[in-house]
Amino acid sequence: MANFDLMRRLHTTDNPARIVMLVMDGLGGLPREPGGRTELETARTPNLDSLCARGSSGLSYPVAPGITPGSGPAHLALFGYDPVRFDIGRGVLEALGIDFPMTDRDVAARGNFCSLDPAGNVTDRRAGRIDTETCIRLCAELSRGVRIPGVELFVEPVKEHRFVLVLRGDGLEDTLTETDPLVTGKPPLAIAPEAPSAARSAELMNEFVAQAQRILADHLPANGVLLRGFAKHPSLPGMTELYGLTCAAVAVYPMYRGLARLVGMNKVTFEGETPADEFRAAAAHWDQYDFFFIHVKKTDSYGEDGNFDAKVGVIESVDQALPILLEKQPDVLVVTGDHSTPATMMTHSWHGVPTVIASKWARFDGLTEYGESACLRGGLGHFPAEHLMPMAMAHARRLNKYGA
Repeated sequence: MANFDLMRRLHTTDNPARIVMLVMDGLGGLPREPGGRTELETARTPNLDSLCARGSSGLSYPVAPGITPGSGPAHLALFGYDPVRFDIGRGVLEALGIDFPMTDRDVAARGNFCSLDPAGNVTDRRAGRIDTETCIRLCAELSRGVRIPGVELFVEPVKEHRFVLVLRGDGLEDTLTETDPLVTGKPPLAIAPEAPSAARSAELMNEFVAQAQRILADHLPANGVLLRGFAKHPSLPGMTELYGLTCAAVAVYPMYRGLARLVGMNKVTFEGETPADEFRAAAAHWDQYDFFFIHVKKTDSYGEDGNFDAKVGVIESVDQALPILLEKQPDVLVVTGDHSTPATMMTHSWHGVPTVIASKWARFDGLTEYGESACLRGGLGHFPAEHLMPMAMAHARRLNKYGA
């Protein structure tokens, strides 16, 4: 991870340089056939290519070589946090993302509405990506219908098929296994305690699932639930403390706003969901912050759906909107992904993530194209994602010299 003691000692606010970290979720990919081009390499990206021509590029790995990361640890690594040491369940990130007021008596879980066949096997882990209005209605039904003695229960809609489940009570633990089998054709898994002290919590969560399945039985395609990422509210050092930065998050999906909130970023509210809408929101708040985290989700969504061409289209829409950001002349512009989600695999993967740091202080490495094959030859090499923040700070001249 970034050496927090060093970051605290060396960061300086004397230089007002602005840093933008643009994260295309699940950016990395694979070709459709051996020797072909990935989604990023297929996309027409003249503006992103021009960044490579005035920057340094490489491939990052979020956790460790060969390890496939979830979105939570992958983003924490981008912000300089050790994703193994700071292992945070996705439930709390989803809850914070919708501004749910968590207490120290809460355990949160990320929920998916899913589709079950008559035998109880999962046929769609995302219930056909139902619309948010349907999610709101179903959450209200569960809130009214599920009753578990001894705890308060909250079922809050997030977006599309996602919701947050929060149980509030004394002695609850988050060391629980998940119900999502991660594949179709199998039934949801029973929740088990990973420590004896979590046995009661497991029983309560299993009771929620059982009651929820009965209430949702006639609601195809959303006739089941999957629970993941059980978590209590953690305590992390904030990015302002570590880096001396005033930080803002521009994100459409609530979970990423929650993750940003966890590390001390302020949420930028805006209308719309396109990359252009997000870039305009950052530009509108340009004078208020010196670090912007901008998150684009649909690259990952289409990768998980196996839609190669749609993922290409999202990358191209980012490139077409990029002049909105470039007009603000950020001192450092980092473009990367949190992990790879090849459309051919339809899931997260361990493959390196194309990354470029564009700055007047970057050492140009001769690349003129933004893509996996090009970044493999870049001057940044193959590096841990948690080193990215110190490198961005250095390129912004916001780190003092270490030692005499």
